[in-house]
Amino acid sequence: MREDTEKAKKLLIEGDYTFVAVKGEEVIAKSERGVKPLIDLLDSGKCLDGFCVADKVVGKGAGMLYKLLSVSEVYAFLISEHAQKYLASTQISLYYGEKVPAIINRTKTGFCPIESAVLDIFDEKEGVIAIKNTLLALKTNK
Repeated sequence: MREDTEKAKKLLIEGDYTFVAVKGEEVIAKSERGVKPLIDLLDSGKCLDGFCVADKVVGKGAGMLYKLLSVSEVYAFLISEHAQKYLASTQISLYYGEKVPAIINRTKTGFCPIESAVLDIFDEKEGVIAIKNTLLALKTNK
C-alpha cells in the first residue's frame, strides 16, 4: 500500500470523513455519505490521477466512479464482491478491510440502490448515468 493511501486511511479514521483522497501534500476530504462526493468531483471536472483514496464503503458504483476519476489506489474499509471484481479489471490498486457479498441499503431491507443500479453495467459512462438517475429518483421520492 502506498504512503498516500496510508495517509488517506489515517485521516479517514481520525476525521469525521467518509472519503479522503491524497496526492503528496494535496488532500481532498469529504463527509457526505454514499457516492455524492465522487459525483460532485466528477461533475466539477476534477481529475484524481495519481491520488490514493480511502473510503468507508465501496460498492460497484463507487468503483466505476473511481475509474472515471482516474485514481491510482483505493483502500476500502468495506467493499462488495461486485466492486472488488470490477476494480480487479482496472488499473486501480485495491486494498480493503472487509468484503461482503453486496452493499446493503441504509434501512437494511435490501441492496444499496446504487449497487443495484450498476450491477449489470460494465461501461463506466453508462454506469454514471444509471447512478445519477438513481440519485435523482431517490431525491424525488423523499
